[in-house]
Amino acid sequence: MKVFIIEDEYLGLERLLKLLGETDTSLTMLGHAESIKSSVQWLQNNPAPDLIFMDIELADGQCFEIFNQVQVNSPIIFTTSYDEYALHAFKVNSIDYLLKPIKSEDLAAALEKLGRMKAQFQLPSQTVYIDKLVQELRHFQQPKEYRKRFLLKQGQRWISVETHEIAWFMADGKLCFLRTWDNRRFIVDYTLEELSEMLDPTEFFRANRSYLVHAKAVKSIDSYFGGKLILQLSPKTEANDVVVSKEKAGEFKAWMGK
Repeated sequence: MKVFIIEDEYLGLERLLKLLGETDTSLTMLGHAESIKSSVQWLQNNPAPDLIFMDIELADGQCFEIFNQVQVNSPIIFTTSYDEYALHAFKVNSIDYLLKPIKSEDLAAALEKLGRMKAQFQLPSQTVYIDKLVQELRHFQQPKEYRKRFLLKQGQRWISVETHEIAWFMADGKLCFLRTWDNRRFIVDYTLEELSEMLDPTEFFRANRSYLVHAKAVKSIDSYFGGKLILQLSPKTEANDVVVSKEKAGEFKAWMGK
């Protein structure tokens, strides 16, 4: 099976190539593109591949623009850093999507799903199917409304705290706290999982089980044993050090670099 990859992040491309080599040695890599422009050029000048891996967010825009400029006649497995919850509604209608950082078991399942659906992509209705999928993807990629403020209780008073005032959130047992830039501390009636869904992922990152941090709160990043990272936050945390696991280190560095 001949495969073409559209991916603008070098580390993401390297990981996908490595996983593909480990998952299915019969795959042939035709090449890769890292932008809408280069993708369109390649697709216009080459026979349709058997499969395309396509990152949703590219350096020069969202991948949907590719479909406006060239007819795509290949099945597609989308790759994305977006949360699985936002994409769940159309997952059953797509070939599949892989949530970054890509896991080997998810890749294997996606390729198996493609094998089962292969007959469908040999039908004349293939282009119609892909057009429908792209429309669904566009619908679910509409800008999401994120939480702008929290109403928090302090003694007998209720205080409104804007999201842009918050440096980080911390879970401590059954309680969750937030710390503002001016070092005020409030209890929040949400879990870190719930907060991760409410807050803009370009601003806040789930560093570990205990901390959800704003990008500007990260004052230093140090390497730690086992491929982990240690973060120093400002305002300082009670524990001082916030450890990012080896599994999340690559995702965290890519997030900080955006």
